[in-house]
Amino acid sequence: MDIYVYIIIALLPLTALILVFQVNPYNGLITRAILGAVAALVYVVLGAADVALTEALVGTMLAVTLYVIAVRSSLVMRLGIIKEVEAETEGSFGELIPNIRKIVDQYHLRLELVEYPNQQALEWGLLTKEVHAICSKPGELELEGKPIYHTAIRVHRLFEIIEKELTSPEVTVRYINIPNLELEETY
Repeated sequence: MDIYVYIIIALLPLTALILVFQVNPYNGLITRAILGAVAALVYVVLGAADVALTEALVGTMLAVTLYVIAVRSSLVMRLGIIKEVEAETEGSFGELIPNIRKIVDQYHLRLELVEYPNQQALEWGLLTKEVHAICSKPGELELEGKPIYHTAIRVHRLFEIIEKELTSPEVTVRYINIPNLELEETY
């Protein structure tokens, strides 16, 4: 065999090693596509055109497409807020949401705001696991004329991230352990 065959075959473990150390899931998907393309190229060089075509179609195109869909749908932090509170774009809340968005962006997450009509519906959304966290203004607590916002998070890893990164004195962050509840239907 020629030397170029050995070079192409050496790309397989090298690409796999690069894939293992990817932090950003989207970079990992691109590296996975490269790994599939290199594998298809190896099969072509070795004379297995049918296997190369299968690898190119299934191993590269279909698998990466399905991974993109799965990764995109799973990297969302759903934050519950009260409708009236969102209308307050001035002050602390106007700064809080962009700060949370900046924090979750560092971890390649999307922030999705879910509006609730009142505090009870907001807390129920957290209990029924419709949202990962809620942000509300409990009562009329103020610090130097600014309202204090309370953030409750039910996902421990998100709690660790937000607690470490969100250092504003106008925001309290706490972890809520919600066990799997068997919610009874009431008629």
